[in-house]
Amino acid sequence: MANSLLGVLSALPEELVHLSDRSGDQTEIGGLPFWRGQIAGREAVFVETGPGKVNGGVATALLLDRFDCRALMLCGVAGGLDPALGVGDIVIGTNNLQHDFGLDRESGFVTIQPGSRPSRGEDWAPGYPLDEALVTRLRDALAGVELEPLPQTIGAGRRVPDIHFGPILTGDSFVNSETTRRRLRERFADARAVEMEGGAVAQIARRWGADIPFVNVRCLSDLAGSDSHLDFRALLPVAARYASLVAHRLAPVI
Repeated sequence: MANSLLGVLSALPEELVHLSDRSGDQTEIGGLPFWRGQIAGREAVFVETGPGKVNGGVATALLLDRFDCRALMLCGVAGGLDPALGVGDIVIGTNNLQHDFGLDRESGFVTIQPGSRPSRGEDWAPGYPLDEALVTRLRDALAGVELEPLPQTIGAGRRVPDIHFGPILTGDSFVNSETTRRRLRERFADARAVEMEGGAVAQIARRWGADIPFVNVRCLSDLAGSDSHLDFRALLPVAARYASLVAHRLAPVI
């Protein structure tokens, strides 16, 4: 798939600024801007989706249908769920799960796979895991990569961000609550980050075909707690740049 046209998505302009200079031909479909360009020497179509699952899903469908992209990469920022991670760390999604689709029962909320019907005996386990061969290629592409220390001006210390692999959660809300952060971590014990688009991109990609690779690259701009709104504003430009550095290494092998 590495020779096919790559679709590159980001929700916010700050997340795209280091991925494309917007110098290629641009068109607008459904109010979304699409333009052609290159990333790490690979031909690509870029789109600024806007935040949320519907925006991410619409943009993905258009990339696949109108532009015939057959590989996808989503790049941006996210909130951290794993307490072992810190701001600036990169998470590459090995599984993309929508945490807010499911059944609201008296006993609590039950997360299921979007579109599944458990009452008919359908598989309802949530998630869109990556193919192991793709994960191996991604790990190989990042072997030996070392990120620079975070700027002192952002107030996170001179820590050196690290690159991690693991599940990423998606939901239509910005997590600005320590209670919600703990609940998500308890429900999805191995989840490492939470954001607002990846699970929808994965869902649409899977509808088009299991052979369409999708890679979700996220830099932690906050830790999804009560102060995450403050962290996000301060770290968004820095986190977006760090995510783009990793995205450029991965684009050729997706």
